[in-house]
Amino acid sequence: MTDVKHMKWWGWGLEGVGFHHEDKPAFAPFVKKAVALDLSVPPEAPISFDQLTVAPPRLSPAFEAELVAIVGEDNAHTTDESRVVHAYGKSIRDLLRIRRNEIARVPDIVVYPGDEWDVQQIVDAAVAANAVIIPFGGGSNIAGSLEPLADETRTVVSLDLGRLNRVLDIDEGSGLARIQAGTQGPDMEEQLNAKGWTMGHFPDSFTHSTLGGWVATRSSGMQSDKYGDIADITRGLRMVRPGEIVELRPLPSTSTGPSVREMIIGSEGRLGVITEVTVQVHRQPAVREVQAYFFPNWDAGLAAMHEISESDASPSITRVSDARESGFSLATRKASKGISGAAQNVLMSVLKRRGWVLEDMCLSFIGYEGSESHVAYEKKLVGAIVKKHGGLGVGKGPGALYDQKKFDTPYLRDFLLDRGAAADVSETAAPWSRLHEVYDTTVAAANAAYDALGVHGWIMCHLSHSYHSGACLYFTFAFVYGDDPIGQYEVVKKSIQQAFQDAGGTLSHHHGVGVEHSPWMEQDISAGGVALMQGLFDSADPKGLFNPGKVLGTVQLTADDVAELVAEAPRAAAPAPVE
Repeated sequence: MTDVKHMKWWGWGLEGVGFHHEDKPAFAPFVKKAVALDLSVPPEAPISFDQLTVAPPRLSPAFEAELVAIVGEDNAHTTDESRVVHAYGKSIRDLLRIRRNEIARVPDIVVYPGDEWDVQQIVDAAVAANAVIIPFGGGSNIAGSLEPLADETRTVVSLDLGRLNRVLDIDEGSGLARIQAGTQGPDMEEQLNAKGWTMGHFPDSFTHSTLGGWVATRSSGMQSDKYGDIADITRGLRMVRPGEIVELRPLPSTSTGPSVREMIIGSEGRLGVITEVTVQVHRQPAVREVQAYFFPNWDAGLAAMHEISESDASPSITRVSDARESGFSLATRKASKGISGAAQNVLMSVLKRRGWVLEDMCLSFIGYEGSESHVAYEKKLVGAIVKKHGGLGVGKGPGALYDQKKFDTPYLRDFLLDRGAAADVSETAAPWSRLHEVYDTTVAAANAAYDALGVHGWIMCHLSHSYHSGACLYFTFAFVYGDDPIGQYEVVKKSIQQAFQDAGGTLSHHHGVGVEHSPWMEQDISAGGVALMQGLFDSADPKGLFNPGKVLGTVQLTADDVAELVAEAPRAAAPAPVE
């Protein structure tokens, strides 16, 4: 058997790891107030794997033998569990379907190539057999970029790049690293750090996602304010196509027509299989710290982030949460004892005396990297801006805790799903001038959807990335579902995505398109843009063998379609009043 690491089939992350609230005294009351969920009620027993209905592989003996000959018997799997693990990503829709035994289509075989030549042979064999190829990295995608189409009748091959997991070379004179596409975030940073380098790319999925997946979905990381998103970091790459390899050398810049590199970044496997990426890397900074700040309200926090983006400061992280998310963050803290707890009480008392309404208070994290003198200079610049907008620095203790726990949040989704509640995310980006409108429109749309469903729902937000012209807003929403969780989820999710379009935002800032967001592509890039993109896919893959149906789906929604969906939403029983 291959030793490639995979997440558990029914949820996020590793077996035996999960979210616990017993040491967080404010969490249960917060959840009851937010979504009317009583955490004292024990969760239902989860479905076991042997309860799943998994269709047998649609795979000819001859094609299976050909693939086994390429990768070896230990690296070609047709077991039910292996195929289910590779059938979906980790969106709420994905996890609901698996937990409810609603699995429409799974790959027929999972293959693990050992090098690029294996990938080339697999691709060529699959094309000759008229089989579908779906590249697979860490399986963390939440936009439906991994699932086979439900009505797919051809053999589906999940091509797992997990064995391609090495940093191959570092050009120290140029700050470039050549890395295999299947390398997961922690393994990559460990190999780079051992030689004094970092890539600086840390998406929420970092612990379970791969470099190739980041490139294929146009990922951003928590420190993209400093290092750029994956499109900025990617300098060159190699991609296998039928009978050939596309090789893009790692040039700092070039003026050679429309960018093929940009065509591949974000293509989600529609053009070929990315096997290797050359990325910008940086010397590990002498100092790295994350400082926490409080702002009296959301408007003040946004104004401060905007001014920081226009200043001479260049933090690695600029993040501010709205009051609702700030309340959530405070509710997930462990019980404070001794001096720590007393200090928190004193701080809250001081803020009240200053006239702050604590329910409106917003928590911010700002990251700094570089030499001691550079970090001190940037903290001084940012500190003055924070003070100008009524903010208050509260030190690096909360920031260190955020830095330590920043990859653990996805486990909370499993915790809520175990108890009949769905929590998901949608993110967008918009110009600074439209940011307030995007925020207000989205919150209103989500609340209208909750009202239409008759559920007690929650939506919160943080600004996660800042740019010269605008910023990313990252929304989290949650509700307790009824007998039709996916139908209810669609009402809320589609309302939020449509709100992005209505208010001038993009359909996704960094989670990609997949099938989840493809219905808004025409609204997002125009009918002409869709036609150009479709022409590229049709030309590069005329038989539709490379991850078909992703990015550009067959259905395009309008604002009227979404409004009709909300109007016709099946109304649930009124929720119990919350104390």
